Amino acid sequence: MKLTLFFLFASITAFTYWLRHINLQHLKKHGDKVPEGFEGAIDEEKLRSSSAYTFDSSRLGLWDSLLDNALLIVFLFGGLIATYDVFVSSLSTSPIISGIIFFLLLTWVSSILGIPFDLYGTFRVEARYGFNTTTPRIWLADFFKSQAIGTVLLVLLITVVFWLISWSPEQWWIWVWGFMAVFSLFMMFISPYVIEPLFNKYEPVAEEGLEGDIRIMMEKAGLKVGKVLQMDASKRSKHSNAYFTGIGRVKRIVLYDTLIKQMSHREIVAVLAHEIGHWKKGHLWKRLLWAEIMAFAGSWISFKLLAWQGLPLLLGLPAEVSLPSKMVVLGFVASLALFPLGPFSAWRSRCHEREADRFAADLTGRPADLASALVKMSVENLSNLFPNPLYAGFYYSHPPTVGRVHALRELSKSEAGANIV
Repeated sequence: MKLTLFFLFASITAFTYWLRHINLQHLKKHGDKVPEGFEGAIDEEKLRSSSAYTFDSSRLGLWDSLLDNALLIVFLFGGLIATYDVFVSSLSTSPIISGIIFFLLLTWVSSILGIPFDLYGTFRVEARYGFNTTTPRIWLADFFKSQAIGTVLLVLLITVVFWLISWSPEQWWIWVWGFMAVFSLFMMFISPYVIEPLFNKYEPVAEEGLEGDIRIMMEKAGLKVGKVLQMDASKRSKHSNAYFTGIGRVKRIVLYDTLIKQMSHREIVAVLAHEIGHWKKGHLWKRLLWAEIMAFAGSWISFKLLAWQGLPLLLGLPAEVSLPSKMVVLGFVASLALFPLGPFSAWRSRCHEREADRFAADLTGRPADLASALVKMSVENLSNLFPNPLYAGFYYSHPPTVGRVHALRELSKSEAGANIV
């Protein structure tokens, strides 16, 4: 069975690398043509920069992935996990403390090994294309803050989960599922107030006249004016974006200050209308519901498989290995089993994005504004305008930008024709 799992893992990994390859080949073939709807916004020099940025980023991601997969093979298939399990078990007789040590050490080692790639990506690749504005001091501060937060949260989760398992050996799966569901919602509430401000400064939109335009659009959407904030993204990067965060009364729309500088008020309002579309269409709740359904089923399956004596044997491990080692084996097997669901999740997300685009177009009455905003964002971010359709189908959570812009332009033409009639 160990050989079968290795073959399956190798096949999936090879397939993902093949997808990466055909995506870059597709870009190499089509990347020198200005797409329809982008005329005047991008020239040949910008197209070359966009292609080069995609190639450099993909190359860095490939080396990172190769290292991760090589270490995974050594750890799981080379027997290192058995040695590591014995070592951690010798440090404490407490299942909770052993579990904390087991996963914390793995997390810290993974973070340390990822440092060279992150540094190279930030200070070489991002800097080469004019995106990086962070400093070594900011990078270090971000790294240690994220590690501290991650450590605290991981210790909390492991402590509660392992305690629930020992407290209710026969029903722990439903208690763990319930705790994780509540914890996820709790993090969505406190993150905008506690965690996010540790990294960025958030303040009301300061652009003159923009707040009034936003209020008018909010009222038209039938949405109480909540918090629309700008974030000092330019402190770290020149990339631009917008997103919504939080839930309930703490939900907010966040605009990068870089985006505000790049766009007109009408384009910014169109981007906000898109984000509001996610709220009005209930995308957040739909995603949460789907995630909890999957988590509920996953908890029950995990309960059954972790109690199965044959689970460690799948990777040639002794049946008496610790619970953390069994969890690692289970996580690995689950990643292989769930791989085919990736394209489905990406497809659902793209459907939501199209719905939000249409909502924004209907709300503002100006589909061309959102189209123009998307063009600017993709050009300024040096986005790949020519993804391979199969690659995009597997990985893209948003429809490819050229297609989105085309759909919005066509919608604008049809609405203009209807007005003439």
